[in-house]
Amino acid sequence: MPGAPRLPQTGPLSRRAVLGGGALGGLALAGCSTSGSGSSGSATSSSATAPSSSSTTASGSATSTPSSTRAALSAPSDVVTRLEVPWSGVLLPDGTVLVSERESALVKRIAPGGGSVETVGTVESVDPSGEGGLLGLAVDPATFATRPVLYAYFTAGSDNRVVTIALDGGRFGAQTPIITGIPKGSIHNGGRLKFGPDGFLYVTTGESGRTGLSQDLKNLGGKILRVTTSGEPAPGNPFPGSRVWTYGHRNVQGIAWSASGQMWASEFGQDTWDELNVITPGSNYGWPDAEGIVGQNGFIDPVRQWRTDEASPSGICIGPDGSVLMAALRGESLWKIPVNADGSTGEPQRLLDGQYGRLRDVFIGPDGNVWIITNNTARGEPRDGDDRIVKLPQSVTG
Repeated sequence: MPGAPRLPQTGPLSRRAVLGGGALGGLALAGCSTSGSGSSGSATSSSATAPSSSSTTASGSATSTPSSTRAALSAPSDVVTRLEVPWSGVLLPDGTVLVSERESALVKRIAPGGGSVETVGTVESVDPSGEGGLLGLAVDPATFATRPVLYAYFTAGSDNRVVTIALDGGRFGAQTPIITGIPKGSIHNGGRLKFGPDGFLYVTTGESGRTGLSQDLKNLGGKILRVTTSGEPAPGNPFPGSRVWTYGHRNVQGIAWSASGQMWASEFGQDTWDELNVITPGSNYGWPDAEGIVGQNGFIDPVRQWRTDEASPSGICIGPDGSVLMAALRGESLWKIPVNADGSTGEPQRLLDGQYGRLRDVFIGPDGNVWIITNNTARGEPRDGDDRIVKLPQSVTG
């Protein structure tokens, strides 16, 4: 956006550089894919666009796709059914998927081929009141093979927090807090966790309904954080000694990286505009002074915006053809936003309109196809078998 401040884009230190260049190994990050081609001809939206912000290129390369070949599907297919308020899915090296259930605080394991579901463990001290509960999950691709640890974001009695959970023989071991004191509320608890291509953990937080927190750099609410595996500020962060990567957010729900390293984030608006943003370190995304594209000096505009009844976005991932795929709750759709070679975006396409109800998360499954997680058992109108994970064929997603 013209006039908005930028930090020098010389690139933050990657954790692999800090650690001496260790390899990521074979684990794929859930929600990251850079191969494939194709496009969809579904109906387009009435969303508006702004000039694309300059991209953030993280050190190192994106991890490999879950499968080198994409399994052929003729139609959408249920992977599992009858989940209770699922929130986040994360792929493990052996092709199994872990899923969080927001209200029960259970983490469940899904076999690579689907169908089989078992409980791995219960996250301790979860308070599922309001929109809180057990939210995001992540695993560290650099160390999981030798140090199997699950990262979880959840609402506790007094705050939102991030913990590590040792996986001992595939079951829960010790649970250790690494970030505490993230503001909690009945709304806007953030909660997405993902490891970036630089090897550091990114954490999205909400402003918990207290809008002033978003502009307060001393408060963890309304931010995207970038931290080490122990929860400390990552080297190269824009504000010395701070975990904060970006600020001025209302409630970021999804993050993902293109193959170029460009970081994307989906964000809930208030009454008017939901947003897809390009994330650049140290930038101010405007909340509560700006919602949607406003062209105001000092704030970064979204690259795409939607009316709140069209989207209410949640998880995002990079699809097999390089597009951003965005799960929509109130909009009950999967939005596909094409990404051009220069990092700018094409006209969004609305997929699965109303077909599966509210969608909470989207990621690339072990078969190389796009998997979606529905969210109808907490709100919306549950259908027989909800909530479910569904894998989508190339004919739907491109």
